[in-house]
Amino acid sequence: MDEKASKLKMQSVKRKTLSDQVIDQIIDLLLTGKLHPGDKLPTEMELMEMLFVSRPVLREALSSLETIGIIHRKTREGTFLSDKIGSQPYRIMLALAAGDIKAILETRFTQELGLVSLAAEKISELELKKLKETIHIMETSDGDYSEADREFHRIIACSASNYMTEGLIDPLLNMYDTILANISTENRNKEITLQQHKDIYNALEKRDPIQSYLSMYKHLDYVRKKTLKNINE
Repeated sequence: MDEKASKLKMQSVKRKTLSDQVIDQIIDLLLTGKLHPGDKLPTEMELMEMLFVSRPVLREALSSLETIGIIHRKTREGTFLSDKIGSQPYRIMLALAAGDIKAILETRFTQELGLVSLAAEKISELELKKLKETIHIMETSDGDYSEADREFHRIIACSASNYMTEGLIDPLLNMYDTILANISTENRNKEITLQQHKDIYNALEKRDPIQSYLSMYKHLDYVRKKTLKNINE
C-alpha cells in the first residue's frame, strides 16, 4: 500500500451489507475532503486491504458507484472520482417519480426559476444569440417546435453556470417531453408560448434577474396549468 493510500484511513467494514458499506466509505472520502472530485482512487488491491473485503464485494460497490456517476474508470489508468455532477443520478431519481406529473412540473418550476435568475447575471452574448435563434426556429416552424422549445430552456439553464444543477436540467426536460408527448400539438398555443419566450429573452438581454424571474414564472405557470388541464380531460 503506498503512502497516499495509507493516509486515507478508511474504517474496515462489518459483515452486513458489505457492498453498501464500501460505497459509504468511498463517499465519505469526498465528504471529509480526504479525496476531491477528479482524484484517482487507490487500486483495487489497496482498497481491498484498507476495507478488509473481497474483490467481488469491492467490484460490486464500484459498479454501483459507476452506475450513478460518482466514479468513472479509465482503461489502463485506474478509477477516478467524477469531477462534476452528471445527469445519471438525477435521471434515476426522476424515474421514481415518472407517474407523478404534478411533482415533475413543480420540480421544473423550482429549478428553472432559480436558474433564470442566475442566467440574467451570467449569460453571454453568444448564449443570447443562441436563444434568439431558437425563438426564430419556433416562429418559422410549420409543425412541432418542441425541440427548439426545449433547447431554449436548456441554454438558459446552462448559462447559469452552476455545475450542481447543470446535470439536472436534461433529464428533467426529457421527463417533461415525455409528458408533452401525450398532449396533442393542436392543444398547444404557439402564439402565447412564443411571446412568453420573447419576454424571457428580453429580460435576460437587459440582465434583469427580477424581470427574468417574473417572465419565466408566467411562462411556467401557463405551461403547468395547461398541461394538467389537458391530462385531466
